[in-house]
Amino acid sequence: MPDLKPVALITGASAGIGAALAGVFADNGHALVLVARRAPQLKMLADKIEERGHARPHVIAIDLALPDAAARIEDELRESGLEPRFVVNNAGFGLMGAAASLDRKQQLSMIDVNVRVLTDLSLRFVESLARHNGGILNVASVASFMPGPGMAVYHATKAYVLSFSEALHRELAHRGVRVTALCPGPVETEFMARAGIPENHFPHLLSRTALRVARDGYDGLMRGKRVVLPGSGNKIAALLARLLPRRLVLGLTRAATRSDLK
Repeated sequence: MPDLKPVALITGASAGIGAALAGVFADNGHALVLVARRAPQLKMLADKIEERGHARPHVIAIDLALPDAAARIEDELRESGLEPRFVVNNAGFGLMGAAASLDRKQQLSMIDVNVRVLTDLSLRFVESLARHNGGILNVASVASFMPGPGMAVYHATKAYVLSFSEALHRELAHRGVRVTALCPGPVETEFMARAGIPENHFPHLLSRTALRVARDGYDGLMRGKRVVLPGSGNKIAALLARLLPRRLVLGLTRAATRSDLK
């Protein structure tokens, strides 16, 4: 088997935290494979990274909600002589509203992207990650720590990401594979608009820029941390979610969503 070039595979890389993570990994000398649905945005990001003096990233434009998305990514990597040293599962989306009122097909697609393909990509490349002493960075959320009336499916998917990542952190440690769950709070990115969340909806105390979140996530992964919670406000929110009675947490989370939920 010919030697394959190790790369950092980053999903959801066309904007927001994913684009910021691509820049951080590139600045730290990693060759990149950028994955997202939108080819023009991926090309623009690849151009910017190359203009900064880094190797041009390989781009894969694909809808991760497709059942065979992970297999197609693996095939393209192999055909291009590449294999992951790091897998960064950043792709994901949310929807604000009562679960029974939101479009069911979109919510199932959310599960496909936030959970199914993240799980597939996390497990599919374990051998190459172990060969290169690499790791997995799964982007969860501070929402992972609490049920979310008003964003029920989104919170549930992120709770899965956190639980799954913490378990993998323990399971793969003996193979030298680092696994980190990155759990940011609100970040002003396209995610907010797609989810239907109004601007300035969340307290400023919880907000961080995409670049700061990306840097925190990269540093945590390289240090082998199990969970990274960027910002003191989000650390406090996660702690309270674990200490307070569940009924109170449900009420507080409900209050943070739109008042017109039925």
